[in-house]
This record gives sequence, C-alpha cells and structure tokens, in this order.
Amino acid sequence: MACSCLSDDTWFALSQMRTTTLQVEDPQIIGPNSAGMPEYRLEKVFPVYAVGVSEPDPNLIVSVANTASTLGDPIWDAVKLEAKLEAEKEPILSSFLYASILTHDCLERALSFVLSNRLQNPTLLATQLMDIFSDVIMHNRCIQCSIRLDLQACKDRDPSCLSYCSALLYLKGYHALQTHRVAHTLWNQGRKVLALALQSRVSEVFGVDIHPAAQIGDGILLDHATGVVIGETAVIGNRVSLMQGVTLGGTGKEIGDRHPKIGQGALIGASAIILGNIKIGEGAMVGAGSLVMKDVPPHSMVTGIPAKVIGYVDNQDPSLTMKHDASKEFFKQVAISCKEARSNVASKDDGST
Repeated sequence: MACSCLSDDTWFALSQMRTTTLQVEDPQIIGPNSAGMPEYRLEKVFPVYAVGVSEPDPNLIVSVANTASTLGDPIWDAVKLEAKLEAEKEPILSSFLYASILTHDCLERALSFVLSNRLQNPTLLATQLMDIFSDVIMHNRCIQCSIRLDLQACKDRDPSCLSYCSALLYLKGYHALQTHRVAHTLWNQGRKVLALALQSRVSEVFGVDIHPAAQIGDGILLDHATGVVIGETAVIGNRVSLMQGVTLGGTGKEIGDRHPKIGQGALIGASAIILGNIKIGEGAMVGAGSLVMKDVPPHSMVTGIPAKVIGYVDNQDPSLTMKHDASKEFFKQVAISCKEARSNVASKDDGST
C-alpha cells in the first residue's frame, strides 16, 4: 500500500486553507520553556479555530505548496518529545509509549495504532483495524488536518489535559471523534456496514454514539464525552465544544433531515438535550441540563426546560473560553430587568382597573 504522511509543504498548506490571517515566520520553535519543552508558535502554523475560518484560497495553497518550505509538523514533534520525557519519568510506561508513539514516523500512523488497540475485540483484530484506519487517514488530507485541530482543541480548552501526548493516548472524546471521522469517510464511500461496525465499537468502548453520517467540523472538543449522542443528520460547525451527556437528537420517527445544526464556536453544556432540525447560532451557549427545541440566536445564552434566552455573550466564541456561567454582574442586570418588568406590568394593571 503506497501511502505517505503529510509532507511539510502540504501540511502547512492545509493549515493555510482555514485562515487568511496567517503570516508565517521562522523559526517555528521559539525555544525551551521552564520544563525543558520546546515552545512552538502554533498560532502561526495552526491558528484555525482560534482566529476564524474562511474559504480556502487556491492560489495561496498552490504558492505555498510550490515553495521550498522547511516547516515541520510542530504538534507531532511536541507529541514525540513529550513521550520521550514521559518514558524517562515513568520507565514502566516506556514500552507502551514506544509502541504507541515513538516507533511511528507521523501522527497519522500513531493515531491509527492507538485507535486500533483501543477498539479491538476477539473478532475485530487490532491488525485489521490498523489497516482500516491507516488506509483512510493516510489518504485523506482533510482528516489529517482535522486530527491536529482537534488535538490542539483538547490542549487549549481542557485544563486537565496535560499535553498533546496525553490527549492522543488517553482522551476518549478525542478517540471517539477521530474514529467517527474515519467512519464518516467509509459511510460516504458506500462502506456503510463497516462504518456502523466502528460506530458500534465506539459506543461500547467509549460510551459515545455518533452516527457515521453526521457532519462534524474541525477544532472540536468532546470534553469527558461520556453519554454524547449525535444523530444521523446532525451538523456541527468548526470550533464547537460539547460537554458530557449532550444529545443532538430527533423528535420522533420522522425520516429525512431531522437533527440539530450547531453553529461554529458554540458551547453546549453538560447533559443538554437539543432535539429536531433546529439551528443553534454561531457562538451561542446552551446551559447544562437544558432542553432546546427551538432555534437559538447567534451569540445568545439559553438555559432551562424548555430553554429560553437569558442574555447574550460577547463576540468571542464561548467554545474557546469554556466559560459555562455568566458573570455576577450579568445576573444582577437580569434580576433588575425582571423586577422592572414586573413593576411595569403591575402599574399597567392598576391603571386599567
């Protein structure tokens, strides 16, 4: 099977496809930090979900691909260095870290190894799964870009994520999402039985149920991920963060387009239930435990059963800040507004009588 990892130029070109604000400067490595780890200017190489998404510029892609750039893969470099340091700190894990990361020549192959070993069972062997994952990922440049954006999302947004290496090895939300990307590709290729088999194993092993036909963007964080359910016709935009227990479901036995559409930059709180072919606007925040059955305006905050708009967030995507609660000042203003509204209603009632 002839396949290769992303070349330096191609990998950089893919990162360019998501932004027009990127200005590349050398060096990519700033220097070591206090822990001895090199600090990468990832915002210069991989700023996708942080600075916004735009349509790819074909001329820019061609010009970058034709240059003699010496850019490497900073995330993969960081993963390898972290694995080496962890092997030194915990020798008992050295064989595991070597087999999972250090023996591989790129992130794609390492991820394929990790996923295949997490999902194997007595009748679906790790070697078979490794072939499936490698064949899809190594030939799909969009997935190659997505796995890095999702890894960066874990590192940036999850305060418990210690490193890129730990996200790659241990975070089941990341694993479930990357398996879905492979299953989605297989589904679109007509290999639906195999795609459903992967969905079933992910549900068994990780407790995450994502239909292979669901469309999911880049820079996604499934935080904790346990109990997440995403239906067949659901669409999730770029830079979205979903907490545990989130359901993007239908409302009955209807067929066709029947699942929610989540705008980019949205933050969906724990155990939120969003039902039907409705739209959650860009940069919106859905509070934990909410039941949403109507469209949610962009950059609004909704909560409750049924969910209602309680205010609006600023222009910064809540999925990036991961702030699930409004400020004390905000709720003070809400309380004052409600009190004034009740007073106005009471005054009108007194006047009419």
